[in-house]
Amino acid sequence: MMRAPASESELEALLSRPTPGVVDALTRVPGDLLVLGAGGKMGPTLCLMARQALRQLGRPDRVIAVSRFHEAGLAERLAAGGIEVHRADLLDPAALFALPDAPNIVFMAGQKFGTQGDPATTWAMNASLPTFAAERYAGRRTVVFSTGNVYPLSPVTSAGPTEDSPVGPIGEYAMSCLARERIFQHYALRRGTPTLLFRLNYAVDLRYGVLVDTALRVLTGEPVPLAMGHVNLIWQGDANARALQCLARTTSPATVLNVTGPDMLSIRWIATEFGRRFGRLPVFAGTEAEDALLSDARRSVEWFGPPAVSVDTLLDWTAEWLARGGRLLGRPTHFEERGGRF
Repeated sequence: MMRAPASESELEALLSRPTPGVVDALTRVPGDLLVLGAGGKMGPTLCLMARQALRQLGRPDRVIAVSRFHEAGLAERLAAGGIEVHRADLLDPAALFALPDAPNIVFMAGQKFGTQGDPATTWAMNASLPTFAAERYAGRRTVVFSTGNVYPLSPVTSAGPTEDSPVGPIGEYAMSCLARERIFQHYALRRGTPTLLFRLNYAVDLRYGVLVDTALRVLTGEPVPLAMGHVNLIWQGDANARALQCLARTTSPATVLNVTGPDMLSIRWIATEFGRRFGRLPVFAGTEAEDALLSDARRSVEWFGPPAVSVDTLLDWTAEWLARGGRLLGRPTHFEERGGRF
């Protein structure tokens, strides 16, 4: 088993380490890379992974990170890693159109939490902004981060929806994410923009995610809710690598890809495994529903192979990280939400 990261700097280095697949894909994707919305949970390590891959290839191309960069020190850390940083409010069309050009775009901007209290801002971020960005970068290779929330809940007796399954978003957040997809699909057709819609379900690292949320409940004795009783998840480093590899698979019309781990995991089983590692008996609330938010990720496994970090390794790492008091982001996923209210 791979050794668990012993510090946050080791964790960041692991999350941003390019795989051979990333290096190979970028040989077929010339030019600069611009990441819109780079200041979130995944954007910084994705940018650094791309930067390292380009260095391995001996390429001078830029990696350009765009965000408001609310987190103190983040812009400076990225700049120290060789990333060109631009602070911008992407909802301001003038600011967006003043950004540098680039032939390769990863679109990560969006809003989820706060939708219930401020749905208008969520729609602006997830529907209006994509219109501006798709026009500004029309014709450029574009990987668009989306979510499995665009699907309805699926029976746990199934593998979940494939990319060809009907969508059925629940709640305004999921509806606005489908709007984002439709806008980029429109530009893929109307302007010939090579596009891939990256429907991601539950990326995790050791500071946030479904595993951290569940492990904390086990540690504190808080009941683990079971109504959303099954999930898919994937290590953030694997998700980063797949996103960058997808730049070489953008098409017009747009391609859709489900990105998550290949296994459907029981929340009861996850909590029990953490209880075994912590020497605690989990407390449960409710019972498992017959459906859950799931995605069938077989296509991404066929394209890129299985995730490099296994579920058992993630359980071990998360337990060790929490046991030694590793820093957390304090951003619960609310994966247990069944009504689409975020």
